[in-house]
Amino acid sequence: MDDDPAVREFVGDLLDLEGHEVRFAADGREALASVRAQRPDCVLLDVMMPGMSGHEVLAELRLADGGADLPVVILTALADEAQTWQGWSAGADYVLGKPFDSEQLLQVLAYLADADHE
Repeated sequence: MDDDPAVREFVGDLLDLEGHEVRFAADGREALASVRAQRPDCVLLDVMMPGMSGHEVLAELRLADGGADLPVVILTALADEAQTWQGWSAGADYVLGKPFDSEQLLQVLAYLADADHE
């Protein structure tokens, strides 16, 4: 989930080409509703979004039934040490700074998928 349509489209196209099913949300409330309606294999979250920050969404996801083991990757333009630590502390499985390398994102998702099936 990212509030920037260009980032959503890029990530969606990348993941679609790799055979992943992709759903989008433009803000935190929409993302939470989408996860509640149908649990995904992984959630990609932007930190800076309208309404709720990615950290707030992550906190709610972690408190939800079954949310403790849902893989979450934070994508952020604010990838300084404080933001990265906040993401890890909130329970993110991985924090990637923007702009990010598409291969790195795919490697992170593959790692999380493998870790989920061990």
